[in-house]
Amino acid sequence: MRNQNSIQPPAEEASYPSRQTDFKLNLEPSNSAPIGVFDSGVGGLTVLRELYRQLPNESVLYFGDTARLPYGTKSPSQIVQYVREILTWMTQKGVKMVIVACNTSSALAIELLRSEFPSLPIVCLILPGARAAVQVGKRIGVISTPATAASDAYRQAILEVDPTAEVWQVGCPEFVPLIEQNRIDDPYTYRVAQNYLAPLLEAQIDTLIYGCTHYPHLAPVVKSILPRSIQLIDPAVHVIAAAAQELDLLGLKSTRPAMPTQFCVSGSPHPFVEISRQWLGCTPTVEQVNLSETCQAVAIE
Repeated sequence: MRNQNSIQPPAEEASYPSRQTDFKLNLEPSNSAPIGVFDSGVGGLTVLRELYRQLPNESVLYFGDTARLPYGTKSPSQIVQYVREILTWMTQKGVKMVIVACNTSSALAIELLRSEFPSLPIVCLILPGARAAVQVGKRIGVISTPATAASDAYRQAILEVDPTAEVWQVGCPEFVPLIEQNRIDDPYTYRVAQNYLAPLLEAQIDTLIYGCTHYPHLAPVVKSILPRSIQLIDPAVHVIAAAAQELDLLGLKSTRPAMPTQFCVSGSPHPFVEISRQWLGCTPTVEQVNLSETCQAVAIE
């Protein structure tokens, strides 16, 4: 069974597809073509798990740009170039849709790059997350990478949906490195989280958005600090619902059983495998890919 509802590792290894499958270039994606999912690292696994739950028949090509993380401290021009390379590579692989499992990329790059990839359906996290938040609260806190916070993307999206809402945003530069280093249970991580959440508690928020796909991995830490009355919003749940609607509208939803997920990273596969084993409940086969070389080779041809 490929579904997994809990953020905690399962008691025994789940049978998620993890065998390496090479998706070939497909200029006119069919219903059975894979969905591309990308993030700077393991954060996108929260989106992947939700995709498994809501869209069990969809095949997936997952890419973690682990050689260049964290994205949240990079410049907008760097993020645009990174995402351009990822989308070019995924297009070569014949994906029928891309789900951007990275809030920083959604905030800084996607609107520009949608014009460069007009035939590729691209679904992002921010607007679905904003819509979900205003349905449950009016005083909304957002924890995110510094780049996402500086972009003001969540505030703009929330106020677009509900102009009466109030929004507080906190950039959390240490969270992604701590998660990628698998230091969630480290007492230092708890102290860092207390520091980041303090201004939101002072603002008396009633809703908190995980403004980075890495952050749901910190749910036990966050929940131990926040009052139970504060509603937690994981945009991963809502971006997959939006993707499902888009697939229906385009007539691209798969009706066949999913192929095994193809996992690729730009850095060393080993750290990604170790964390994936914990969060997915399986041991994926992970391929290392150099996007710069791949894109340069295509340009020369």
